[in-house]
Amino acid sequence: MVNPHMYYLNKVMSSLFLDTSVPGEERTNFKSIRSITDFWKFMEGPLLEGLYWDSWYNNQQLYNLKNSSRIYYENILLGVPRVRQLKVRNNTCKVYSSFQSLMSECYGKYTSANEDLSNFGLQINTEWRYSTSNTNSPWHWGFLGVYRNGGYIFTLSKSKSETKNKFIDLRLNSWITRGTRVIFIDFSLYNANVNLFCIIRLVAEFPATGGILTSWQFYSVKLLRYVSYYDYFIASCEITFCIFLFVFTTQEVKKIKEFKSAYFKSIWNWLELLLLLLCFVAVSFNTYCNVQIFLLLGELLESTEQYSDFYFLACWHIYYNNIIAITIFFAWIKIFKFISFNKTMSQLSSTLSRCIKDIVGFAIMFFIIFFAYAQLGFLIFGSQVDDFSTFQNSIFAQFRIVLGDFNFAGIQQANPILGPIYFITFIFFVFFVLLNMFLAIINDTYSEVKADYSIGRRPDFELGKMIKQSYKNVLEKFRLKKARKDEDKKTSKGSGDLAEQARREGFDENEIQKAEQMKKWKERLEKKYYSTEIQDDYQPVTQEEFRELFLYAVELEKELHYINLKLNQVMRKVSAL
Repeated sequence: MVNPHMYYLNKVMSSLFLDTSVPGEERTNFKSIRSITDFWKFMEGPLLEGLYWDSWYNNQQLYNLKNSSRIYYENILLGVPRVRQLKVRNNTCKVYSSFQSLMSECYGKYTSANEDLSNFGLQINTEWRYSTSNTNSPWHWGFLGVYRNGGYIFTLSKSKSETKNKFIDLRLNSWITRGTRVIFIDFSLYNANVNLFCIIRLVAEFPATGGILTSWQFYSVKLLRYVSYYDYFIASCEITFCIFLFVFTTQEVKKIKEFKSAYFKSIWNWLELLLLLLCFVAVSFNTYCNVQIFLLLGELLESTEQYSDFYFLACWHIYYNNIIAITIFFAWIKIFKFISFNKTMSQLSSTLSRCIKDIVGFAIMFFIIFFAYAQLGFLIFGSQVDDFSTFQNSIFAQFRIVLGDFNFAGIQQANPILGPIYFITFIFFVFFVLLNMFLAIINDTYSEVKADYSIGRRPDFELGKMIKQSYKNVLEKFRLKKARKDEDKKTSKGSGDLAEQARREGFDENEIQKAEQMKKWKERLEKKYYSTEIQDDYQPVTQEEFRELFLYAVELEKELHYINLKLNQVMRKVSAL
């Protein structure tokens, strides 16, 4: 779903529309816009020059342009660009009584409740009249708010001169007012060489404090999914994936019916269910995207005189890619389940499973202190340092401090006294104390796991067990080995024969009962501590189990003492001879 061509296409388009400066003013490009004057200079300069080349609109004369750059004739503009503005009403904020004589108007920040829906200005064309949204595109999440669809909209002409006159007319008639809060510039391109659509959105936000904040979105997506032979091979892989998904779902349902509540005691089973859920979501998103592309793409490509809203299709395509990325991530994590044959991997999983409770307790203490410092930094430096301008930024800034990336000069300049105190105490408590406590928890648990492994207590190897079981099943199907049930019957019969043979040879009935009891203890303990079918690697010992272990050890000691006595008797007889 992602290939390097997407990055290169985004890079080319961003360099064209973001880095191109106004002629004669090298520092004025879209990224450096800070005022309404700069915004109109960009609209009448770099944007106009970037959009209006004959190659954008005349598909038959692409290679007849001798002096144009490859950037232009390698891509085709779909439809016409669109400019959209959202405003807020007057009196959406309250002016303090002492200043009402000096300021009669007040325009607050953008919210859906504060949005201005009335006509303004010349009121003759769509750019002066409010238009409701007729698309299903998601709302835009900007720096200063979440912006709805609709607004004061106009589309650009295919003529460069008409569009320039349009911009000049809007600038002279003050299309941008004090109530303006955001302006969107939307258009879409298509590159046939790599079969990619590039959906571009340039955003200029006008905060209530004044100035302009710019942002942008470049989405390179492959909407025409099945064109080449390789694409059809991918389609066959998708069908195979759906078949496997059905098979794995059936297997998990059978396991749940078989083990019931015991099934949910293993973390690997929860991971399996999560993967299946993500796979079903991915299949649903893929189906929905393909249906929408089939229904809308042809209509959008035919509307060459109107704005073609590919933003809706691009967003759903991005959502689908995100779901695929998360699914593949957890699929890689699942590999740990099958590499437990490796001693190091098995120790790692055992260490994490044992210390999870200690880590949770430590995490609560860690984040209490961490959030306390984040709140402290936001309140002290939030108005002057960009890294602490919001509480969220303060949290990320502190994570960067832990990793060694920090701006101590900015902190010190913002507050010469509290700044160094904040920095030194944060480094001491978080970096030197808490992080070392975390490492101590991991190290202590790892030492315990190594000690258990050194005395032979380790879980069954998952992959080796699977291979061994599969090998046995194949032998049983080809009747090269007797079934397990027959072996169990034979074993139980053999154990009974051994008891009868011991009685014939003169062993006491108490000795035979003790031997059978020790055998039962051994089987029960092995089933408890060496079985990993549904249970985790680490199993805590209850009081009753400890009592059984103690009695088992006492019986073993008695047997060892009895064997020593017999051995001493034999040795005395041998020495006498």
